[in-house]
Amino acid sequence: MAFIPPPTGSHNMTPAWAAEAIPPVGYLSRKALPIKRQDAEPLTREDVQYDLLHYLFTDNHAVFTNPLSPKSSKKMTFSDLYVSTLVNSSKCSKVLKEKMVETPDFSIEFAKISLLTNVGRINTTMAFFPEMKTALRTYHPVPSLQKTDGNAQDAPRIKNCLKAAVLPSEFKTIPPSTPEEVLAKLREGQRPSTSVVNVIFVLANHAAVSVHFDGNLNFLDLFLPNTRFASADRGRAFLWLLYHYLENENPPNPFDDEHSASHPGKIPYLRKLSTAEYQRENVDTPEEIQWGNMMSNERNLFLQRLVTSSDEKKSRSGAPHFIQPHKIVGLPTLKRKMAPCLNVSVLIPLCLSLSVLTHRPGAWRLALQTDPSADSDDEMTDQYTRLDYSKLSSNP
Repeated sequence: MAFIPPPTGSHNMTPAWAAEAIPPVGYLSRKALPIKRQDAEPLTREDVQYDLLHYLFTDNHAVFTNPLSPKSSKKMTFSDLYVSTLVNSSKCSKVLKEKMVETPDFSIEFAKISLLTNVGRINTTMAFFPEMKTALRTYHPVPSLQKTDGNAQDAPRIKNCLKAAVLPSEFKTIPPSTPEEVLAKLREGQRPSTSVVNVIFVLANHAAVSVHFDGNLNFLDLFLPNTRFASADRGRAFLWLLYHYLENENPPNPFDDEHSASHPGKIPYLRKLSTAEYQRENVDTPEEIQWGNMMSNERNLFLQRLVTSSDEKKSRSGAPHFIQPHKIVGLPTLKRKMAPCLNVSVLIPLCLSLSVLTHRPGAWRLALQTDPSADSDDEMTDQYTRLDYSKLSSNP
């Protein structure tokens, strides 16, 4: 692959880490970043970039400082560092923490979904348990990352866990929020400079600045499928960046290759895949496809029961039903009339998939009757959250 240097003198036009900088060609808009699927549609291996995640969580370079024992000579792999950071987050519930400690496979699966949330591929409109009722979220099975029992969180809870994952020294201070601030901590002798979760947030938020990249790529492109670079190469580049900002900005970097070693400050070489090579990466197994379809059906059955239950309650109370979809003259008119009480333009597209709205008229009533401000705390959540709540209720 030919590397194209940035235009001469361009670095003098704006600050090196300007958050508002316009990204180059590779990553044109944040709208392309989140995975977008209809309700009940599984997330495939290609969606989550499974091979990239597998590379990151099986890499055996123990080169990262333990944030809880920074003076210890024993280093950690990225996998151990990331899982440990999640477990020690103040927003990681006791039950979830116990599950992660007791079941290492579960902790890795949860960490992979958390990393996707960390970089913005999974946004807070997603949930991963079929009993989800909150209208502003959609359910998605993730067959490749839900092979153990219990991986059924929702993105808002994961995001809260991530935001609370800070270093002990950052509990009463503001963590660094720009790449320059992170490097300043390193230059002051602080290792790690910040938490691994925070440095990923920082790099994602400042991805438009691609001083470590050649050509038309930046940090977030490492997690996008359409860049078509080898998963292992992208994984190595990601780990190179983490070491550069968490441990030492000066060479050598343990994730160096010939290209990065001879070009200080640049990530390792990214190899472009041929069409045949690209098609061999991130291939869903037959078992995963079957499980994803099964969970999609389970979600649809749950929605049917929910609509039926809602209809029965309305019938018993004698309250009038909402009008059927075929009687609605025009959705814009409906929006205007309902605007004071419900933001229908946001509520309907996100509460149920298009197929549900098309084939199940009762789903319109469910959509219109759902409180858009309701949080997932009102839902039949996963078994671990339910256990948390039961413990809380029994110990007022």
